[in-house]
Amino acid sequence: MVDLQRNLNSETVDHADPADAPRAAPTATVREVLHLLRERSTGCALICDDEKLVGIFTERDALRLMAEETDWDAPISNVMVTEPVTLSEQSTVAEAVAKMAAGGYRRMPLVGSDGKAIGLVKVAGILHYLVQHFPSVVYTLPPTPHHATQEREGA
Repeated sequence: MVDLQRNLNSETVDHADPADAPRAAPTATVREVLHLLRERSTGCALICDDEKLVGIFTERDALRLMAEETDWDAPISNVMVTEPVTLSEQSTVAEAVAKMAAGGYRRMPLVGSDGKAIGLVKVAGILHYLVQHFPSVVYTLPPTPHHATQEREGA
């Protein structure tokens, strides 16, 4: 378990299989970005102004818009999340896990020191990292960790 903690605190997020993400300009319409998400079979688009990350639009945002009266031809900049929480190339896997857990995020943009979008760190990438690097820890967890049985099992 000590190795797990040490590696999580020292290895950067590039070990967690950062994914490429579709990108759109802030002037793209909501409709265009939704088509992009469907075309790429993904739940998130990075909104970039000349490669610099200026926002993010996720499937959760799309669901929120569907519940409201929405102008699908409005610029995505009107409905995107501005100044999203990000990770840098130097962020550790532990930092990624902490930020994702605290904010309830399934995906976080990865940006360079110049603010340019590099990709996405996804929960799936973190899980893949854990399984690859620490299979004995992952595969030996009980089905429901920290579960105390309320009634006696068996005969």
